[in-house]
Amino acid sequence: MTEMPTLLTKRLIIRPFIMEDLADIHQLLDIELKEDDTGSEKMETLEERAEWLQWSLLNYKQLAKLNQPPYGDRAIVNKRTARLIGACGFVPCLNAFEQCPNFSYYKDTSGPGQYTAEFGLYYAISPNHQRQGYATEAAQALVAYAFNQLQLKRVIATTDYDNRASIGVMRKLGMQVESNPHKEPPWLQVVGVIENNR
Repeated sequence: MTEMPTLLTKRLIIRPFIMEDLADIHQLLDIELKEDDTGSEKMETLEERAEWLQWSLLNYKQLAKLNQPPYGDRAIVNKRTARLIGACGFVPCLNAFEQCPNFSYYKDTSGPGQYTAEFGLYYAISPNHQRQGYATEAAQALVAYAFNQLQLKRVIATTDYDNRASIGVMRKLGMQVESNPHKEPPWLQVVGVIENNR
């Protein structure tokens, strides 16, 4: 596989992070979205976020060299203002998905399931730019890339029961959205699945 290129939408540029994004991504993930469950670990200091950012930059090239999927975060930049307004990307998701009915290719959904790996979608938008369709626009570009260039069979997204905004994005993407019918594991709450029908 090759490194994921910059993706362009009507209003957004979805590009690899650069070290110059450090202050902006720290502000976004560790301060503005500190109380939100974005699926990304919060860093207490700018130095911790700098280590994460350096790892992210190395990750782009190293995964490509290993012919692996382009996992990792990308910057969401507003075309009009050239400002970083969010982050998105692909993540490996390991969870007990087989206990959810959308994963019907597994035989038993009656109880706690074994863990399987799925190709996950991640998105987080600055509170100042939420409710303007940016998360959906970025997610649509990522799903199109996953299906058209990576030829993936399906993409998933996960969130908490209370995250109506994320569930709304899943629905706008055309995902089948369902809740985990079991109490365990507690971090598997809502799953959205979209299949590549091409």
